[in-house]
Parts: sequence; structure tokens; C-alpha cells
Amino acid sequence: MKDLTGIIAQQTDIATGIRILTEEFPGAVVFSTSFGQEDQVLADIIWRNALPVRVFTLDTGRLFQETYDLMDVTRARYKQPFDIYFPQTAAVENLLKEKGTNSFYDSVENRKECCHIRKVEPLGRALQGAKVWITGLRAEQSENRTDMPVLEWDDHRGLYKYNPLIHWSYEQMIAYLKDNNVPYNKLHDKGFISIGCAPCTRAIEPGEHPRAGRWWWELSKKECGLHS
Repeated sequence: MKDLTGIIAQQTDIATGIRILTEEFPGAVVFSTSFGQEDQVLADIIWRNALPVRVFTLDTGRLFQETYDLMDVTRARYKQPFDIYFPQTAAVENLLKEKGTNSFYDSVENRKECCHIRKVEPLGRALQGAKVWITGLRAEQSENRTDMPVLEWDDHRGLYKYNPLIHWSYEQMIAYLKDNNVPYNKLHDKGFISIGCAPCTRAIEPGEHPRAGRWWWELSKKECGLHS
């Protein structure tokens, strides 16, 4: 087996890094997008370079209208398909029947239960058969992501996790979007940095941590389980 970790770590060009992985694992490289700014950068790189990567997103059923609008704008711009995974209907129905519509406000445990049903379980289905999972994680986003490498082995899921933007700054990301005229979520212009489900996301104030707008009512590590 090649030393993929070392090879990819040496690549400064993201398209080249992705191409190496698609050649090593043909038909088994996937990219998960939430249509945030980071993910729009990677989608542009993948589609602009016609890289053979399967792109998918998770529709939790509680996204902002602006996120759905961006999905349509992105589809029209690139004319490329992406898969959409929804939570299991029965699981959502049971959750709402037993705990109500907004149980996630009551406790961290309830919030994580909702995240698991709406995000983590669908992600597991989306990653079936994948050998490489490309993400838009950046170290600046969260203290939990500071030490993440560019390429890591996810033993739990049995695949490589490729984080090509992990060392990018916020300024680098914004410059790429502007230079390449990449469409982005209009909520970013209203103080929203990290955008998730509508009931669980707010705009942040100047000087606040980028993740302060996610699950703002609780004190936790501000993760949903997708990357923990």
C-alpha cells in the first residue's frame, strides 16, 4: 500500500490531491457538502476539474430556505448531479411523537439524539462503499479540529478522511469564492458563519467564535457527531 498520508500531505494543489485519491480508489471517493462556504470551494474544484467524485448532501428536513435556494443555484451553475440523503421517516416520526418538535432545546442528550437521527444515520448510508470521504473541515472552525491532519484513517468507518482545507484560513476561503465567482449562501452576508439546521443556528456577533451560532443555548463541544 502506498504511503497515501505522506503523498497527500505533500500536495498543495487540492485538485491534484483528489485526483491521486480517485486513481487509487476508482469509484469510491465521495464528497459530503452542506453547501457552506468551505464546501462550495471544494464543489467548485471538483466540478471545475471534472474529477470523478460522487457528491452528496444531507437534508435534515429543517434546513434554511436559503440553503435550499443555494442547492438550486449550484445545480444550475455547474449542471452536475448530487445525491440527497434524508433521515429515516419512522425515526423522525417516533422522535416527534415521544418528545415533540423541538426537544433538542431541552438537553444536550436530546440535541445529539436529533442530530443522530437527522444527520449521523443518513451519513452512514451515504458513506456505504466509500473508501475516501472528502470534507470541508478547517482547523479555525473549532478547537476540536485543530489537530486534524490533511488525510487520516477513520477506523470507525473504515475509510480515509480527506480534509484538504484544514489549514486554510477564513480569508483564503473568501478570496477563492470571490476570485472564482462561486455561489454561496446569502445568510453568510447576515452574520451566519457556520450554517446548519434553522432552529439550531443563529448569526454571530463581531468577535464571537465561528461556532458560537451553532446550538447557542448549550455549553458543549459544538459537534453533531459527523466528525467526532
